[in-house]
Amino acid sequence: MIAKRIHFIRHAQSEHNARAAEVRDEDVLRRDPALRDARLTELGQSQAKALASEISRLHDIKLVVVSPLSRAIQTAIAAFEGHPAPRLIQPLHREMQESYCDIGQSPVHLAKAFPTFAFDHLDDPWWHNDIDDGSPYPRETLDAFERRVTVFKDWLIGRPEDCIAVVGHGTFLKRLTGTVFDNAQRVEIVL
Repeated sequence: MIAKRIHFIRHAQSEHNARAAEVRDEDVLRRDPALRDARLTELGQSQAKALASEISRLHDIKLVVVSPLSRAIQTAIAAFEGHPAPRLIQPLHREMQESYCDIGQSPVHLAKAFPTFAFDHLDDPWWHNDIDDGSPYPRETLDAFERRVTVFKDWLIGRPEDCIAVVGHGTFLKRLTGTVFDNAQRVEIVL
């Protein structure tokens, strides 16, 4: 097996991240349906654009794998502007669904919002949709989440590209890599 270099990138600041910094009880935010599929803030847009100069020097990236949550897509659009690597939406590395902000949008809605990406390969819904714990929104179990992390890692290893960028989410990336990511942070790891 050939070693792969993976550039893991956490999305830039989202509306949920900004509001979480201002409240004591993040659980209140978790239950806020107005934050569904939270998008980037103005600061987040600036953070993502700032990544572009760093990313532009990474000529060996052969594929950019992006979570279908809007904040990851927006980060990828700004950070990889002008980069020649193809983009692929992959729902396996969406965030652990613990909040409304982690619930996605339909592929049709995403295609209208982000016309430069293909979404026709996604299920509808592509996010966790089982309500089984009495919560007002579907929450993913830790077991299901950990299985998904393992499946995604195997998927990455099985890809033919030797250098891949992954634009995703803090909890998912921490579980996959053991690293705590700040917004708009890139960490290179060899798998």
